[in-house]
Amino acid sequence: MKTVLIFVGIFLVISFIHYASKKKKPFKRALLSMLTGVLTLALIDFLSPLTTVYVPVTELSLIISSAGGVPGVALMVILSAF
Repeated sequence: MKTVLIFVGIFLVISFIHYASKKKKPFKRALLSMLTGVLTLALIDFLSPLTTVYVPVTELSLIISSAGGVPGVALMVILSAF
């Protein structure tokens, strides 16, 4: 339940940012941004046997990937190298 509330909060914050910057369809843009981040994390996890890049899929990594999108996932990949 806590995770769902966090995702809703992230969605609302990203939607407000898009609305404040006067973008068209801020809710759609926020949803697409969150989905691309989560799908990128899923792709990294799916390809991890081939690429030997491993990012564990946890609540924290899902929150980071949904809030940060593709740059958030790229940051997790870079940090997992250290």
